[in-house]
Amino acid sequence: MAKRITNRQDDYSQWYLDVVKEAKLADHSPVRGCMVIRPHGFALWENMKAALDKMFKETGHENAYFPLFIPKSFLSKEAQHVEGFAKECAVVTHSRLKSVGNGVEVDPESKLEEELIVRPTSETIIWDSYRNWIQSYRDLPILINQWANVVRWEMRTRLFLRTMEFLWQEGHTAHATKDEAVEETERMLNVYKTFAEEFMAMPVITGKKTETERFAGAEETYCIEALMQDGKALQAGTSHFLGQNFAKAFDVRFQNKDGEHEHVWATSWGVSTRLVGGLIMTHSDDNGLVIPPKLAPQQVVVVPIFRSDEQKEAVLNYAQPIIDQLKDMGIRVKLDDRENYNPGYKFAEHEAQGVPLRVAVGPRDVENSNVELARRDTLEKNIVPREGIAEKIGQLLEEIQSDLYNTAMERMSDQTRNVDSYDEFQKEIEKGGFIYAHWDGTPETEEKIKQDTKATIRCIPLDRSGETGECMVTGEPSEGRVLFARAY
Repeated sequence: MAKRITNRQDDYSQWYLDVVKEAKLADHSPVRGCMVIRPHGFALWENMKAALDKMFKETGHENAYFPLFIPKSFLSKEAQHVEGFAKECAVVTHSRLKSVGNGVEVDPESKLEEELIVRPTSETIIWDSYRNWIQSYRDLPILINQWANVVRWEMRTRLFLRTMEFLWQEGHTAHATKDEAVEETERMLNVYKTFAEEFMAMPVITGKKTETERFAGAEETYCIEALMQDGKALQAGTSHFLGQNFAKAFDVRFQNKDGEHEHVWATSWGVSTRLVGGLIMTHSDDNGLVIPPKLAPQQVVVVPIFRSDEQKEAVLNYAQPIIDQLKDMGIRVKLDDRENYNPGYKFAEHEAQGVPLRVAVGPRDVENSNVELARRDTLEKNIVPREGIAEKIGQLLEEIQSDLYNTAMERMSDQTRNVDSYDEFQKEIEKGGFIYAHWDGTPETEEKIKQDTKATIRCIPLDRSGETGECMVTGEPSEGRVLFARAY
């Protein structure tokens, strides 16, 4: 298995695609730019989804579902929104096909009176519903989340990281006051940060996007930014304060406690299957996928080793109580007793698929009351006593989760530095990583840096110290350093 994976240092892009393939996460689809998510990849997404869904519900949100198709006129109601998505929309113009010879063609008589847009995001269709749901302050807040697929017509795609169709969640909330909406926006940003760091073991930096990088139709966009092993940034999640823009576009008003009518305040926020790509590039190695235990579809795999039916019976009888104990502890464990594959093949397959901990049991282990434990993250193997093995495995899984985060955090710290001059910036950005530098706050300077270096302002950090200075490009005053990087 491992020999089929390109070394990261030789070709990082090919390494990424090899890991996806060998871990059996996804395949390219017959439809250009789309992907088939295989069971192992979908199980990983399901675990992400389950953890996030629990966090959403703990913060008072409910799940709902809105249509895949959006009337074209809806996207025209919010000017910034339609401008931001116009070039990415898939459009349905006809409603049926007709048979022609041995094939089919679009029936010209089925042309729709109004074209339908395949959902690129759902603000417009949702706010049309909110207009009917909201009359009074008593109807607020509305805290809705949707798990769905969306389509954005991307020209350059890569499995999980950027595809034409992808899976995601999108939260859409309505509030009586600006303060409540801003509080919600920040709350959900912190939910994403907690998920990234505590479940994905992926450290992130939180901040606000610049005006040119905001979500189309938002007044403020907050984000979490992660750093991949190749020194490029990945925007891993966004939370948007929409102000009253969509409420005004769809005339969503409510009667406040004083009997006056005013427009509702809004937020939206989302993460997608892009997180799977982020997880791969944060932790995996030249042997394949590495998954933090909290998200692993199988946290432990037990591989029995035997050469005869007699040995098989003895080994399985020895292993089964271990499996039962692990299941009782809530640990996801799989017994791989396939007879058509040798142990070496199984070891390589589970290694490529990122199973955090492997337990091997053979006749000698039965005889000596031992098992072999192999950690996926360090590839370390140890022979340990059978007694107390379930508790030891539980502790090891916690240790692996913690070690993965600490390793990623140390890597990010090593690749983060401050730069003061533009000459130095242009040299340092070639090395990759995060760079904090002063910027004068203008779109013109932001665009010059992007054109000169292919680096973008990933965010204006929420925790920046307020250290004033001079813009590295223009020498104009700067309110504080911002975070630059080249990005996916």
